[in-house]
Amino acid sequence: MAAPLSPAPSSALRTIAVVGLGTMGTGITEVLATAGREVIGIDISEAQAARSLAALEASTARAVERGRLTEQERADALARVRTCTGLAAAADADLVIEVAPESYEIKQQIFRELDGIVRPEAILATGTNALSVTRLAADSAHPERVLGLHFFNPAPAMKLVEVVSSVLTAPAAVAAVTDLALELGKEPVAVGDRPGFVADGLLFGYLNQAAAMYEAKYASREDIDAAMRLGCGLPMGPLALLDLIGIDTARTVLEAMYAESHDRLHAPAPILKQLGEAGLTGRKSGRGFYTYDAPGGSTVVPDALTPAAGASGTPGRTVRSVGVAGSGTMASGIAEVFAKAGYDVVLAARSEEKAQTAKARIGKSLARSVDKGRLTAEAAAQTLERITPAGSYDAFADVDLAVEAVAEDLDVKRQLFAALDKVCRPGAVLATTTSSLPVVALARATSRPQDVIGMHFFNPAPAMKLVEVVRTVLTADDVHASVHEVCGRIRKHAVDCGDRAGFIVNALLFPYLNNAIKMVQEHYASLDDIDAAMKLGGGYPMGPFELLDVVGLDVSLAIEKVLHREFRDPGLAPAPLLEHLVAAGCLGRKTGRGFREHARR
Repeated sequence: MAAPLSPAPSSALRTIAVVGLGTMGTGITEVLATAGREVIGIDISEAQAARSLAALEASTARAVERGRLTEQERADALARVRTCTGLAAAADADLVIEVAPESYEIKQQIFRELDGIVRPEAILATGTNALSVTRLAADSAHPERVLGLHFFNPAPAMKLVEVVSSVLTAPAAVAAVTDLALELGKEPVAVGDRPGFVADGLLFGYLNQAAAMYEAKYASREDIDAAMRLGCGLPMGPLALLDLIGIDTARTVLEAMYAESHDRLHAPAPILKQLGEAGLTGRKSGRGFYTYDAPGGSTVVPDALTPAAGASGTPGRTVRSVGVAGSGTMASGIAEVFAKAGYDVVLAARSEEKAQTAKARIGKSLARSVDKGRLTAEAAAQTLERITPAGSYDAFADVDLAVEAVAEDLDVKRQLFAALDKVCRPGAVLATTTSSLPVVALARATSRPQDVIGMHFFNPAPAMKLVEVVRTVLTADDVHASVHEVCGRIRKHAVDCGDRAGFIVNALLFPYLNNAIKMVQEHYASLDDIDAAMKLGGGYPMGPFELLDVVGLDVSLAIEKVLHREFRDPGLAPAPLLEHLVAAGCLGRKTGRGFREHARR
């Protein structure tokens, strides 16, 4: 066996070859050139190389316009880039970054050729996010100098770089490219070799489930995407993101993930194959889940699936007054939302004292809005006046809409709906804010299941724009129309979904969180690296472990159990680590300890 090579330190990685000048290769070239590196751009197509240079010129020109580069810095960066059509041009490179198509055959051919071209101390990096770095390295004459360097698109803007080492990779090579990533202004995360690594390993399972949800006609593409943007604060909905990534690319990544995990959550949804084989690969083809103004375009244009503007043909019932049942944070927030929109609200709890306390909480919330300039003192006072606290649900006798926001317990909610059935007038709409229980079970607790519907608000209700409207098989059309009209009046975005566990948001969010826990459980990556990867690589406002601690590990475990029980998928079984933490009383911020330690309030 040949003696291990000693790859150069990062300071010696001055000349870097980028093989493959597509979108990602061009972006990496820009990052390197603007950071002072000499870049050799290599592509088998002269036309593609020319397009890459034109894109580089346009991108750096925009950077000058935005004050991110000076004209001199731009000129210097462009002067550091040259393009070629043969790998021989990489002979003097200290580092070669390969970003060719996701194919073992293509990538292995490139590495075999590079073995006979580059200097012994040069480092060879693959930009794959789907293929095995170990398998690519094993085919090289010097596997110790091969590793993964996974940039995220668009490379100039995205801070995350996953540094992927195989069991064959020399530590010196890992150290050199990690230091280089830091010098480029990136945040490197060290990961082991498995398909998808951290960010894509979590992201693509979620995207796949969203595609399957759409394929099952459970919700429209627009509602799925709006739900995840508004309910989770994501920059883009999952189906729009699949179109951006490329549906064919997504399927390749998922195939690789499934081959290793055999987890049904990673088995590509059939619709991905259907769209891909039809050439409907997303933005690059001009059509995928959505239709775009042109191939490569980013503007969505109406097509046959675009919902018609305006209301449905069914008129809703008149809603002038609202009853909110409950005295917790959610009930208070919902009552505030309705009162701000001009509705007369009855806020009823199990005692007059609890109802008064809930109203006082609303008063404090309104006062904070006044202090922040979001509301005038007069408007706050008028809002509070519209809320009448009550110590009995008998006060709901005349309301047009009763909204239940009590404990997430099926028996408790059933008892409440049985009481509302007796108290509320005929024709009143009865809504539950449950996030995980079957709405139809609550409807069956009444003598009028056609009047019952789900209105799942998100916490904090005054701030969050999303409401999941959950229709059962028994819900009347005019009840459904009524809730949509009400959502419009209270300035919430309503999305439609059927009565199954998790609705849209939780059904997509919690398997992703569960998979993140499994990564830690398997010692694949640390909490901090996973949180950083999802914030920097996926645009998530919070990492999965930050979010779990905020939501509460007990709440998360309960939702995971509901999903597992309903869908019977082994991949949805709660991670044992989550169960162990809950059993130990480590529930997140509320107990001072969850996945991390927190200061007790």
